[in-house]
Amino acid sequence: MFDPSDLGAIWLTLKLASITTLILLVIGTPIAWWLARTRSPLRGPVGALVALPLVLPPTVIGFYLLLALGPHGWLGQATRALGLGTVVFSFTGLVIGSVVYSLPFVVQPLQNAFTALGQRPLEVAATLRASPWDTFIHVVLPLARPGFLTASILGFAHTVGEFGVVLMIGGNIPDKTRVVSVQIFDHVEAMEYTQAHWLAGAMLVFSFLVLLMLYAGRRRTAGWS
Repeated sequence: MFDPSDLGAIWLTLKLASITTLILLVIGTPIAWWLARTRSPLRGPVGALVALPLVLPPTVIGFYLLLALGPHGWLGQATRALGLGTVVFSFTGLVIGSVVYSLPFVVQPLQNAFTALGQRPLEVAATLRASPWDTFIHVVLPLARPGFLTASILGFAHTVGEFGVVLMIGGNIPDKTRVVSVQIFDHVEAMEYTQAHWLAGAMLVFSFLVLLMLYAGRRRTAGWS
């Protein structure tokens, strides 16, 4: 069904999606909370910046990341000065590109969940003299759990399906940067349609199951409310 190069690409893709999703939940949660609660005039520009990957072609994002992270880019020079070398055409580069590209798919569900909470639960917690941190941990996070589930699923699935960004910043290095989407492209380019069918079919089934889980989760949440 899958040859060793396919299995390597599948494993690398799952590893990339898992790490990216964890990073996005860590950095996306405070961004989403700030966007949901702030009245700052910067809310609009920051929200637009976060949402840019929704409208920009992936190759545009990958191109500018390649320039920034390359040997002559400002981020590339910073990593070289720190003794880390350049991160383009490496797994680290894939993670950075995936975090940027999938950011709105995590931030926006979390922002919607935080906004839907309203002010009442926070006011009740304040009357009980709960600190802001305790309120967030023991009140906000449990109530926003459906939003975290949606954000995790969308972030993971969107990272699995990436092509343009990972190809621009990671290239096509076996067992290092060659993910499933690039592997399918290689099979088609080599006219290996049987192998491409297996991988593409697996991606199709995966995408369908992701959407099914999302719709089932939304129906369950609506039923509880």
